[in-house]
Amino acid sequence: MTGRLDIAKEQVERAFGPKVAKRLGTFDNGTLYVAASAWAELAAWLVDFAVYLLCAGIGFVVFAVATRNSAISGNAPLLPLLGLLIGVPVLYGLFFGNGRGLGAALTGTRLVRIADGGRLGASACWAMFVRTVLFPLLLVAMVLAGSGGAGSVRRLSIDDEATRRVRERYGVSHSGASTKCTSYRS
Repeated sequence: MTGRLDIAKEQVERAFGPKVAKRLGTFDNGTLYVAASAWAELAAWLVDFAVYLLCAGIGFVVFAVATRNSAISGNAPLLPLLGLLIGVPVLYGLFFGNGRGLGAALTGTRLVRIADGGRLGASACWAMFVRTVLFPLLLVAMVLAGSGGAGSVRRLSIDDEATRRVRERYGVSHSGASTKCTSYRS
């Protein structure tokens, strides 16, 4: 860690306690944030995954009921099922552009871009697809392979309330503009 982030952590620890200070970090542009706890991230993911499974299940039941009397071959329902498995997270992501899916809203977190803490916007569809479809597959692959994952991080979950309090205390606006102090670029 660099000196400025260390100083910020010391100040945040005095003001908000060691748990918040431990999760303090900076975006690529130097703006402070407080990362969501591992439990909050897990809870948000579980809620989003449950919503995904519920919506996909409802969609499949609706499809099955709607086509029960039609002369569709045995393999034909496979295509709509695959469409639901891919389409549901994409549609859910449309409502997730501000980083607040149902899981994040319930846990007080927000998924943001690591570059500047900004909203996900159009990439939210992809982020939700990764969270609900690819992430579980990655976990299964890692367990079967017995290894940890590696890769670049483009998004992260922040503790919305703690980040807001830190920014208010140290004069950093939500846009990242500093009003009282210089940014804590690492």
